[in-house]
Amino acid sequence: MVRLCIADYGVGNLHSIRKALEICGAEAYVEKDPAALLDAECIVLPGVGAFTKTMERLQPFRADILKVLDSGKPCLGICIGSQILFENSEEGEGPGLGYMKGRVIRLKAERVPHMGWNSVDCSDRIFDSIPSPFFYFAHSYYGNALEDVVVGTTDYYGRFPTVFRKGNTYGVQFHPEKSSANGLAFLRNFVRFAEGCK
Repeated sequence: MVRLCIADYGVGNLHSIRKALEICGAEAYVEKDPAALLDAECIVLPGVGAFTKTMERLQPFRADILKVLDSGKPCLGICIGSQILFENSEEGEGPGLGYMKGRVIRLKAERVPHMGWNSVDCSDRIFDSIPSPFFYFAHSYYGNALEDVVVGTTDYYGRFPTVFRKGNTYGVQFHPEKSSANGLAFLRNFVRFAEGCK
């Protein structure tokens, strides 16, 4: 059984994602010390929050986290956890982790934030055997990638990227822990993927 370390950097939804991962067969635990991420089997960067606030606790460990991701340790970034994988954001000051090249930008849509269920068109095996492509979204920004890491998109007043993969790191703009059976199917796939990386 893979042990997934959920980073607690002061955002919400930690209980929901932990419970969902446990239902999917993982041993999940919440960790407040960013240094502990470096020795974790698998990292989960959860998310409801603002870019700058989220990066405050991680910034001192940024270089070390990048080395860990480059080494192939599996990681899943969710919503803001996906956005901080990029270099910077229109939402706030300071750099992100910079693992993926690009900038987080505001949605160009008539209604922002993008709230509710929407479909995801994803070509990656992480979406294998998911009953339906609909997932729950709650965001105003998204990662605008400047390298070939986009594996899934969503249409909301125009198409934008919502699933990213680089190495063994995935980022998703939707919330699998709020996406019912589809979200659990996605998380089961990620848990299996992480187990295969051991």
